[in-house]
Amino acid sequence: MEFIEGTSALEGLRILDFSHALAGPYCTLLLRDYGANVYKVESPHGGDIGRKWGPPFVGEQSSYFLGQNRGKYSISIDLKRPEGVELCLQLIEQADVLVENFRFGTMERLGLGYEVAHERNSRLVYCSISGYGQTGPKCDQSAMDLIIQCASGLLSVTGTEGGELVRCGYSVADVTAGLFAVIGILMALRARDHTGRGQFVDVSMFDGMISAMSVVFLNHLDGGIAARPLGTAYPNIVPYQVFKAKDASFGIAIGSEKLWSTFCQAIDRQDLETHPDFATNAKRSMNRVSLQKILGDHFTQSGVEEWLSKLRARGVPCSLVQTLPQVVEDEQASFRGMFPVVHHPTAGTGRVVGCPIKLSETPGRAADPAPLLGQHTRKVLHDLLGLDADELITNGIVFEPGSTPRTDPRNIPSDG
Repeated sequence: MEFIEGTSALEGLRILDFSHALAGPYCTLLLRDYGANVYKVESPHGGDIGRKWGPPFVGEQSSYFLGQNRGKYSISIDLKRPEGVELCLQLIEQADVLVENFRFGTMERLGLGYEVAHERNSRLVYCSISGYGQTGPKCDQSAMDLIIQCASGLLSVTGTEGGELVRCGYSVADVTAGLFAVIGILMALRARDHTGRGQFVDVSMFDGMISAMSVVFLNHLDGGIAARPLGTAYPNIVPYQVFKAKDASFGIAIGSEKLWSTFCQAIDRQDLETHPDFATNAKRSMNRVSLQKILGDHFTQSGVEEWLSKLRARGVPCSLVQTLPQVVEDEQASFRGMFPVVHHPTAGTGRVVGCPIKLSETPGRAADPAPLLGQHTRKVLHDLLGLDADELITNGIVFEPGSTPRTDPRNIPSDG
């Protein structure tokens, strides 16, 4: 699972990954795909909770886990035992970056908080991902993606024009936090190049969604516009939404007056181009309901391929509303390598989601499978710390596939 020397952007970077579920694993997945070595520390009592999130399962493996943890090394260490915590501190001494997304205060209670880690390794970049951040009156409140979609205001503007609220179709708060975590880590590593010291990176799902929704908030802050659900429409640009043709749905995006003119000609509705109610985007926005009805009635007269052909011929942004199977088989997705095939030792051969950023000199890759729980415990302890794991496994401090976790009577939750 090593990248070929000189071919990866983050080659040689060591990431100690205490994260679970989605935000943290998505962050470390991106770092791994571009060359970092990610050492995933998991509890012997089931490991990452994402391992259980299904169906679907591929054999005994959760598809959810398989997709978010490709190419990582799994080390299974009992963090409820002081010997396990000491092993982690030794690993911290060898790491460039630590990533965790436990509940507020969990790492400190385990003896693995930032201050302790920084004392052991002053060059360490320590990234904590949480619902509300490490400071403020809500920092100790538990949160998951849906809760942050509610708390950030996203759910108030996502839904039907009739007012029915709809959760975003993917875990946007988690994924956005994972992206901001990658950005924060890379910025902190860049700063370390100058100062020689690491720092604490505090990433909040709540903050991330506010930042990602900046246009929505500026509509409110500067224009006093009370945002509301608009279905597939957009408050600042009209028409910019999905319409139904005779046989399927498709989206259009008319972002300029020049494009409006081109659009009207493409659909043979030149009468709309200079109509006093629709001649400018501001007027179209004021009269969106009447324009939506006119266009909606017009588009139902022909099939979707006819409309797409006419619009694409004029360079008007448009697309069929594709299903996931259609996206997987899309020629563009195939050309861009977005669904590569990997082989897992127990789940077999299957497709995963590929690397989103294309680098000309140091490309990423998604060629390695997700690990079994504790699969690399022995290798990592030997390679990074020079330890023979036999005694540690016998004493129940660390685990590998086939070893049996020893029940600890102390109630010290490692996941917060």
